[in-house]
Amino acid sequence: MKGANINLNIRSLKPSATLAINERIAELKKQNKEVYSFGLGQSPFHVPKEVVNELIKHAAEKDYLPVQGLLKLRESVAEFHNRHNHLKFSAENILIGPGSKELIFLTQLVYYGEIIFPAPSWVSYHPQAKIIGNNVHFIPTNYKGRWLLSAEDLEAFCSAENDPDKPRILILNYPSNPVGSTYSIRELEELVVVLKKYNIIVISDEIYGLLHHKGEHHSIATLYPKKTIISSGISKWCGAGGWRLGTFAFPKNLDWLLNGMKVAASETFTSVSAPIQYAAVKAFEGSPDIDLYLVHSQRILSVIGNWCYQLLKERQIRIIKPEGGFYIFPSFRNYSAKLKRKGIVTCKELAETILMETGVACLPGEDFGLDPKLLVLRMAYVNFNGENAINQSMKMNLDPLPDSFVKDQSPLIYQGMLKLINWIDRL
Repeated sequence: MKGANINLNIRSLKPSATLAINERIAELKKQNKEVYSFGLGQSPFHVPKEVVNELIKHAAEKDYLPVQGLLKLRESVAEFHNRHNHLKFSAENILIGPGSKELIFLTQLVYYGEIIFPAPSWVSYHPQAKIIGNNVHFIPTNYKGRWLLSAEDLEAFCSAENDPDKPRILILNYPSNPVGSTYSIRELEELVVVLKKYNIIVISDEIYGLLHHKGEHHSIATLYPKKTIISSGISKWCGAGGWRLGTFAFPKNLDWLLNGMKVAASETFTSVSAPIQYAAVKAFEGSPDIDLYLVHSQRILSVIGNWCYQLLKERQIRIIKPEGGFYIFPSFRNYSAKLKRKGIVTCKELAETILMETGVACLPGEDFGLDPKLLVLRMAYVNFNGENAINQSMKMNLDPLPDSFVKDQSPLIYQGMLKLINWIDRL
C-alpha cells in the first residue's frame, strides 16, 4: 500500500520546472521563434582551466571510490569550509554526492521528522518531499521582507504547532534561488534564537555562497554550528553543473544522519564519478587564479543583475535588488488591473503571455511555492558567454563595471529585457 501511495505521488508530479522551460525554449527555437532565455539557472561561466586539466589528468581513473567520497576531496572540502566559513570540519564530516540536489533528496529520505522551508523556495525541495511522502510545510514570506524567512515567521509557525520537541529540518537557501536576496548577520542571529529554542536542524543550502556580488556571504553554520549542515558543490561558483558533484558538511553531533545517508547512498548511487572527484579537489583547494575568476564572476553578475533591477524598478515593478547568484524575482502586482483586462490573473498566465508576445522565457512564481495570483516571475540572467565576459572584465579591471558592459557582453539579456520593458509600456 505504501509503495502504491508513493507511485501516486510521483504520477501527480510534473518534470522539474527549471528543466521543462529549457525543453520548451528548445522547441520554440526549432520553430524558428525568437526566444530570450531567462529560465534555467545554469552558470554562464566556464570551468576554471586548472580544474579542467585535473579532469583530463585523471580521466583514466575507473575504480569505485568510497561511498562517502574520495578522502583527498573530503579533506579539501573540509578545508574549503574552514577557510570560507571559519569552522572546524574534518574529512570525516563530509559526504560527496552526485549533485547537492541528490544529497538533499537523501536527507529527506533518511530523516524521520518534518521538513520546513520558506515560500518561495527552490523548485525541487517540495517535489522531492512529495516523492518520498514526507510531511512538509511552507512558511510564507513576503515582498516587504525581501522574500526571506524572518525569525518572527519561524516562531509563529513553530509555536502554532504547539509541539516544541517535534523533530524538524529547515532548508534555508541563500543567496536565494529564486529571489537573489540573502541574509545579513543580524537576520541570521535572530533566526538562530528560534532555531535553538525548538532544536531545529538546518540544511544551509549555500550553493550560491561564493557568488555573493560583494563576496560577503555569511554562513548560519558559524552561529549555529552544532545543528547546521552546509550544502555546497561546484555547479554554480565553479561553472560545473553538468559534472554533478555536491557536498554536505555535517557537524559532529549529526553523525547519525550522515551514517544513514551513507547507507542510502551505498544502495543508490554507490559513489560519484571518480575522474570528477579527483578534478574537484583542485576546485576546492582553490588558487590565486580561481580567486580572480570568482572576483570577476561576482562583478559581472552584479552589473547585469543591477541593470535588470533598475530597468524594472523604473516601471514600478516590485523587485528586490539582487545581492547574490543570478536571479531576479519581479512582481507585477502594480499592473494587476491592466493584466486582468488582458485575461491574465495568475503568474503562469503572465509567463506564458510574455513568452508568446515577446519571446522572453521565465518561470512563474507558483513553481517556487507562491500563490499563483501574486503575479511574480523568476528570471535567471545567465544567457551570455561567461568566458568572454570574464576575459573582458579582467581587461577592464573596474569595480563596479559600467552599465555598458551589459549590452556589450550579454546582448541577449540586453535585448530580452528591452523586449519585456516595451511589453510593459504597452500595457
